[in-house]
Amino acid sequence: MPSTPVHAAATLQHRTVLLHEAVDRLVTDTAGIYLDATFGRGGHTRELLSRLAPAGRVVALDRDPQAIAAGLELAQADARLTLAHAPFSAFGEVLNGLEIASVRGMLFDLGVSSPQIDETRRGFSFRGDAPLDMRMDTTQGATAAQFLAEASVDEITRVLRDYGDERAAFPIAKALVARRERGEPVTRTAELAALVAQAVRSREAGQDPATRTFQALRIHVNAELAELEAALAQVMARLADGGRLVVISFHSLEDRMVKQFMASQARAPELTREQRRMPVEPAPFHPGLKLLAKLRPGPAEVGANPRARSAIMRVAERLPEAEAA
Repeated sequence: MPSTPVHAAATLQHRTVLLHEAVDRLVTDTAGIYLDATFGRGGHTRELLSRLAPAGRVVALDRDPQAIAAGLELAQADARLTLAHAPFSAFGEVLNGLEIASVRGMLFDLGVSSPQIDETRRGFSFRGDAPLDMRMDTTQGATAAQFLAEASVDEITRVLRDYGDERAAFPIAKALVARRERGEPVTRTAELAALVAQAVRSREAGQDPATRTFQALRIHVNAELAELEAALAQVMARLADGGRLVVISFHSLEDRMVKQFMASQARAPELTREQRRMPVEPAPFHPGLKLLAKLRPGPAEVGANPRARSAIMRVAERLPEAEAA
């Protein structure tokens, strides 16, 4: 459940991916209300506020309490910003609490933020040694270490395979459970990285053997795909006619979900063979979204910020009801 929104700049800096490209495509009404569903350290929010008129407004969410704390100064300095400690799947509840029926634009910048990776004690990175936490919201939920302390070989294998595309998922899972059964459960990032390095016999050039394992555990611990699915399910009810949806993904599973969602709202579904044989015509399809753009960071941005290299931004616009009908 989201906490009470607080009017609240980030003290920690990081490079915001596709900063101008995202905001350029998001803003269609400078006096409108916009949702930044993933505040992070406020890069997109600051740029968005700089584009809005005095009557404009931004509601920004983040599930990480450190991100909210870093944004307090900005919200105190600019009354157009409201911050809420909440996962983006709860954006509908937050808007309800603020008595906002719809917004002119929604921005989702998915995945882990640079401060979360760079702060060793958060447990997201295999570069360093820290408790194996990985929670974006450190106030609730089980840590990665707690999951590994209880999960079966099959459960760990599934997580590493499905969320990390880890070819050595089974050997890694076996090694984790065997160590646990010896009374030496993995509880720290360095321990996990070392175990994976021993279990993985080959790896792509330039990639640490633990990369996929850490990614998979992070996605699982934070239920990232379920969060995204729940958020997308609310978009059409809260996005105003003519409003824009901008989503930046860093993982193929996330991007696939976003692509499929946007396509489902923009194009009629293909009929099955059985449906084509039926004498009754299917109900007419009225698109709710118009697909506008798919962008990737350019060479200059990737050169300055290698973490941007996997980013994909998709943009769609809510069709007016009359046009959709």
